[in-house]
Amino acid sequence: MTGRGRPGESAARTFEALPPAKGSRAPFAESWWGRAWLRSLEESSLDSGRLQRGRTYARGGAVGQVTVAPGSAAAPVQGSRRTPYRSTVQVEQLTDRQWDRLLDMIAERAANIAALLDGEMPAGLADDAAAAGVPLLPGPRDLDPECSCPDWGYPCKHAAALCYQVARLLDRDPFVLLLLRGRGEQELMDELGRRNTARASAEAAVATATAGTDRSGPPARTGDPAGPAFASRADLPSLPAPPPLPDRAGRGPALMDSAVPEPGLDPAALELLAADTAMRAHHLLAGALGSRHADTAPPVPLTNWQDAVRFAAAHPTPEVFARIASNCGRTPRDLAAATRAWRHGGAASLDVLESSWTPPASRLERDREALRADWADSRPPRLRSWRNRWTVEGHNAQLRLGRDGLWYPYTKDQGIWWPAGPPDADPAVVLTALLET
Repeated sequence: MTGRGRPGESAARTFEALPPAKGSRAPFAESWWGRAWLRSLEESSLDSGRLQRGRTYARGGAVGQVTVAPGSAAAPVQGSRRTPYRSTVQVEQLTDRQWDRLLDMIAERAANIAALLDGEMPAGLADDAAAAGVPLLPGPRDLDPECSCPDWGYPCKHAAALCYQVARLLDRDPFVLLLLRGRGEQELMDELGRRNTARASAEAAVATATAGTDRSGPPARTGDPAGPAFASRADLPSLPAPPPLPDRAGRGPALMDSAVPEPGLDPAALELLAADTAMRAHHLLAGALGSRHADTAPPVPLTNWQDAVRFAAAHPTPEVFARIASNCGRTPRDLAAATRAWRHGGAASLDVLESSWTPPASRLERDREALRADWADSRPPRLRSWRNRWTVEGHNAQLRLGRDGLWYPYTKDQGIWWPAGPPDADPAVVLTALLET
């Protein structure tokens, strides 16, 4: 590995093991720099099946404490034997000359420093660095995974699991990426502070010299430059705390016991609509106060049927079911299945219930190979395939692939297929959960 040869072991950071997240539909990386890390892993892998297994291991909590140091990340990963394997992934460190160019780019704009301190990686910085020949983000073949297990895969499933966990760490803290490239957070901030101070002194000297030769303009402003303030955490003013999120949505007005209603007004329906509005407002506020609100795509407008199903899922009373089923021309059983699907995945899950489609053959074959690789010590159950649906022979169980790339579990009861749980990108996770119920 090319590198600076410093800093020493003191720059290493250790992160506690993440809890198991089996069956979760959440992606391993939400930030663009975390996804760039995963692209590098997946484009350099020689075996998609081992990547699938690595995701399963990572979701299942098999990865222990992750230690990140200049040029590498390492963690114990629990495999089939009692003693965990030791997995590492190495990343090429930047040279001194590359670091100089990168630090100059960061110091040129105070907004770059502010974004890093706020847990964000400025996209413009990565683009400028790449244009200047500084590979801030890893590309294909830039990751070098290793493991103490006897598997010859590149990477093996244990090292792949470590790489997926590192993506989660990158999501939370972009300084993890900079540490992998060779320098720790404190060292970077100290160096940026020195560069900003030197830059400010040079600019002040130029301003003083200019003022001495040209006295026709207004008097020079005095005060501290903004650059050093952004370079120091201590000098940054604290932001006001966001408003607290209420524990639950408000109840809305009570109209049933009020005065005689206007002709044509249904007080019960109006109360329910007010309660639903309060509940949706509470949900939107929770999203706005979340740490990743800026990365969240705007909601897609719902059709009348989708909104009716959402409403019934949020207010599951016999009266609501009867009224919605009647007004939509659906049977109560149709609406019951639709609301169950909605609770497991919203509009995407409802589409899986109500329509079939033909996925690319390459996608199905890749997932079949991953399923065989994931099924430890035995062959997976036989599956009958039709379009996007895999029916498990000998069981009232079925997997359906959604257009969102997730597999949804279904079980048959009295001849009707019912949504049976949350989806997952790994069919082995969904099938295992189905057969255990």
